[in-house]
Amino acid sequence: MAKKKTLFECQACGFQSVKWMGKCTGCGAWDTLAELNSEQITFLKETKSKNIVSHKTKAIPITEVKEDTIIRFTSGSRELDLVLGGGIVPSSLTLIGGSPGIGKSTLLLKIAGNLASLGRKVLYVSGEESAGQIKMRGKRLNANHDNLYLLPEINLQSVISEIARTDYQFIVIDSIQTMYSEEIPSAAGSVTQVRNITFELMRIAKMQNIPIFIIGHITKDGSIAGPRVLEHMVDTVLYFEGDTNSDLRLLRGFKNRFGSTNEVGIFEMNKDGIFDAKSMAGKFFNKEKLQSGSALTVIMEGSRPIIIEVQALVSEAYGNPKRSSTGFDNSRLNMLLALLEKKLDLPLGTYDVFINISGGIKINEPSADLAIIASILSSYRDRELSTNTIFIGEVSLTGEVREVSGLSQRLKEIETQGFTKAIIPNKPIEDTNIKYFIADEVSKVVEWM
Repeated sequence: MAKKKTLFECQACGFQSVKWMGKCTGCGAWDTLAELNSEQITFLKETKSKNIVSHKTKAIPITEVKEDTIIRFTSGSRELDLVLGGGIVPSSLTLIGGSPGIGKSTLLLKIAGNLASLGRKVLYVSGEESAGQIKMRGKRLNANHDNLYLLPEINLQSVISEIARTDYQFIVIDSIQTMYSEEIPSAAGSVTQVRNITFELMRIAKMQNIPIFIIGHITKDGSIAGPRVLEHMVDTVLYFEGDTNSDLRLLRGFKNRFGSTNEVGIFEMNKDGIFDAKSMAGKFFNKEKLQSGSALTVIMEGSRPIIIEVQALVSEAYGNPKRSSTGFDNSRLNMLLALLEKKLDLPLGTYDVFINISGGIKINEPSADLAIIASILSSYRDRELSTNTIFIGEVSLTGEVREVSGLSQRLKEIETQGFTKAIIPNKPIEDTNIKYFIADEVSKVVEWM
């Protein structure tokens, strides 16, 4: 009797193994390998055989290759256009991920309504809501237009038939994890389904020159659910993030084949829907009065400087001291605390230290180090800092305060918002009306306080 062939596939990254393992060697996840049945194994073998290129292609010198001209069109949202690099690119495949309830569907329905109002024919495919539910939300967003078509469907073949029937100019898939193909012998949301459906959508986008936006669920650690190859297949990966208790939402680009990934879009959520943020003045800080443990700094989100408030709480520890941070890298916090103990002889080893970045924003650059230290010292000494002073600078392991990029832009933003003083690592290149103090070492910050 022939030996039964078995195959296991990781449901997190798509890694395959002939035997079961507790830990996937592809992505490191535990208990994610599931056994495939005979139909799934046969399907995978047939898919691999079909993907073999039957014709030969000839290489040509790069100097003879004609450059592609990228023609973009506006989404009707200034912030989304900024993140995409200037607008939507035809034939592009864009993936948007984010926490449940953060506003992904609301954002894309708003964009679909904007494009429909501009005369473009838009298809919104939803596998999670009925047409009535979408229309009710569309009414609140003022997105209901004759050119916006709704398709509550999870069957890929039905979606492809609808796309072939009408010349759509923009398509939204909500969401990729709810879609399934009858040709694939596995459940919706599985690695095989997600991978093959994304490939089919990519083929449609490229062949028919239609921009397609797909929504993806995220896992507990914040990454998009499904195989990692999903992010490699699409042209653009965007993450929609923010505090659900705050009105502000941030749209970050993590991959963009047609532009930069440095820009960040900022939106405001209210009862009437989601809108481009008009001004960032005072959104992330309280200028009226700072309590002890609070300090202000300026971070760069793409080309945009934003003033934010850093909050720290230092209290005596009972048992093992705790170090926790929200919106700031916890490893970097531990480094700064060790530096303060070493250079300033502060007994922080017997204190709990908590850091919070107001407004739900996440700091991804080291320019806030000086503000973190200032807030910790303020809380430790129970001394309030001036509301007119901004702290800018990266702190090294030697206690040196180093230069940061875009210092002139940061100082201009400070001056625009009415601040008068700044603690900075070096003299600015351009003249400024801000009264600045140069702190090239951590100890000088303590002297100033």
